[in-house]
Amino acid sequence: MDLGLRGKRVVVTGASKGIGRSIAEAFVTEGAAVAICARTAATLEATASELRAGGGTVFAATCDVGNADSLHAFLEAAHAALGGVDVLINNASAFATTDNEAGWQAAFAIDIMASVRATTKVVPWMEAAGGGSIIHISSVSGVEGGSPAPYAAAKAALFSHAKTMAVNLGPKNIRVNTVAPGSIEFPGGVWEMVKNGMPAMYEGVRSSIPFGRLGRPEEVADVVVFAASPRASWLSGAVLAVDGCQHKGNF
Repeated sequence: MDLGLRGKRVVVTGASKGIGRSIAEAFVTEGAAVAICARTAATLEATASELRAGGGTVFAATCDVGNADSLHAFLEAAHAALGGVDVLINNASAFATTDNEAGWQAAFAIDIMASVRATTKVVPWMEAAGGGSIIHISSVSGVEGGSPAPYAAAKAALFSHAKTMAVNLGPKNIRVNTVAPGSIEFPGGVWEMVKNGMPAMYEGVRSSIPFGRLGRPEEVADVVVFAASPRASWLSGAVLAVDGCQHKGNF
């Protein structure tokens, strides 16, 4: 299936590893030009080099998305490098696991406000181009209790923001959706560390998933790329759980 993404200009935040990296790679494979950011320069540049080696057009710059000025500078540079922005993927997360002042501040700044600011920034560019697609990467932790409070609350807030933006931006032909991954395992990721350091916890999560395994980043990326593409032109305001039915509620 041709997803119609060749030549599209895509921004992915937090894209040096894991889900973000897989999303960027999937867009490059579809022929899109991609701008990526992360806080660690060495990891970011290694990812950019590998994506370019496959023939992709890739702009990369370090950025602390939780800092408004840093995020603004990255988006301006990405817009200039790509010649526009057709797709925005708000993927960066603080992964806040401490229920204290620092945890809440990090979750609010990185998960929520970075997504809000980036969305506000790109909307005029997308409107001028005739439309666009914005996707927040949330989590199934946002739809049920049990996760660290700052993380779960921030991810739930993204559902509401995306729905409201979908309604408000529909007349501008800009679609806004949320993708909610379940537990995703990859080298160097949180769940690999849990597997090695807390095997009982890992096994408890693994056994709760009907497929008997954790997800892979590319399985999330495939859904994101389709949802962002013109082939999903009537999809807006949706929450797409990509979790192998880890979350079992009806909503």
